[in-house]
Amino acid sequence: MKKLFGLLGMAILGGAITLGGYKMLFNEEVIVERTISEPVETITANYNPALNKAKSFANSVDLTIAAENTVHAVVHVKNTAVRTQTNPADIFFGNRSNGRKYEQVGTGSGVIISQDGYIVTNNHVIDGATEIEITLNNRQKYKAKLIGTDKDNDIALLKIDSDVDLPYIPFANSDNIKIGEWVLAVGNPYNLTSTVTAGIVSAKGRDLEGNSAIDSFIQTDAAVNPGNSGGALVNTRGELVGINTAISSKTGSFVGYSFAVPSNIAKKVIDDLLEFGAVQEAILGINIDGSDNNIEGVKIGDLSKGSGAEKSGLKSGDVIKKVNNVKISKFSELRGQLTAKRPGEFVDITVDREGELITKSVKLSKKDVYVSKDLNILLKDLTKKEQKKYSISGGAKILRNGNKSLDYYGVKEGYIITEINKKPVLNASDAAKAIDASYGNGNPIYIEVINLEGERERYAFR
Repeated sequence: MKKLFGLLGMAILGGAITLGGYKMLFNEEVIVERTISEPVETITANYNPALNKAKSFANSVDLTIAAENTVHAVVHVKNTAVRTQTNPADIFFGNRSNGRKYEQVGTGSGVIISQDGYIVTNNHVIDGATEIEITLNNRQKYKAKLIGTDKDNDIALLKIDSDVDLPYIPFANSDNIKIGEWVLAVGNPYNLTSTVTAGIVSAKGRDLEGNSAIDSFIQTDAAVNPGNSGGALVNTRGELVGINTAISSKTGSFVGYSFAVPSNIAKKVIDDLLEFGAVQEAILGINIDGSDNNIEGVKIGDLSKGSGAEKSGLKSGDVIKKVNNVKISKFSELRGQLTAKRPGEFVDITVDREGELITKSVKLSKKDVYVSKDLNILLKDLTKKEQKKYSISGGAKILRNGNKSLDYYGVKEGYIITEINKKPVLNASDAAKAIDASYGNGNPIYIEVINLEGERERYAFR
């Protein structure tokens, strides 16, 4: 028993010694904290996310009426071209073979713009066609007649004859369309007839890199694919605001954006083709000063002597801000406005002149100077006096010659081109187009000119 009490006493003593040592070594007070998650107070705000607003707005826009009113006025365009395939062996061995004839078929879309059967499409849809067939939405087929084309603006006008009045799409003023506005693209992609896609206007006055002709596209995100070319771009009222022309794609299929020729340009081209047989291009009579890329507008450089711009009082250094109250922020927008006008029309040009806004009424002139990019020459229409002097009804005067082949033959500035590939030249525009269509394709080009002494000369070169 004594032994048990002894062990207990030793245990108590050891505990006391341990406790005393701990207090000596760790005299600081130890605190343990515990974090408790408090519930976050929520407050109901009067806020609707933009996404929900967009969905709500999209659901509120009725696109069915526009689709119903336009789908029957968009047609399928089939063009057939006869091509010649030459056997390389025949060329090598000198055989005089005419080659093998074969048919090449292309398809696209078109828009009926009148009850009596006028149809607008893209020039590239029917380019080179020997036969054009139109299929309506009701499967009726017609042979189409080509009325006229404008390669620069990629517009062509066709005509079919029908015993009944045809459904058509009326033109809208494309200047009034707004960025963010809903539009429909109607066409025949991949030979799928009567296809409608929807989107919004993404941009206006769009100029595409590598496109030297049209510099004033309407850009949309409505899906456009091969076969849609020449089809309609319409607003929610079913009015024509553009002709679908191009897509931005590395694959050849739609990847986000498509482009349309504005209806104002298309309508002006059509009117010119019907009245004059060719497009009448209107100009202000100015050169552009592109030295400052930071300005909003178009800065005027030199003015052509006797032009409407000079007569109106416009000056070099003026910055064009508006054309007829349409805002101009870049050259493509100015060009788009002028392309939709005719020579002889008056336009109000608002310019910034040293901080002051000034508006001048300018009479537009007819464009009479054209460039052959392939041959690198500048051509001008002949005056009536020049035509009378040489007893000719057409021709194009060489204003500037930058071609070494012509230099080699002695062709100089002031020479008049009267024939290209044995076909008479009507004017400078006609000459530039004929040269660029022939030069550089491997075949020789033949030109007839009147030299500075009034003598006719003929040349053939590649």
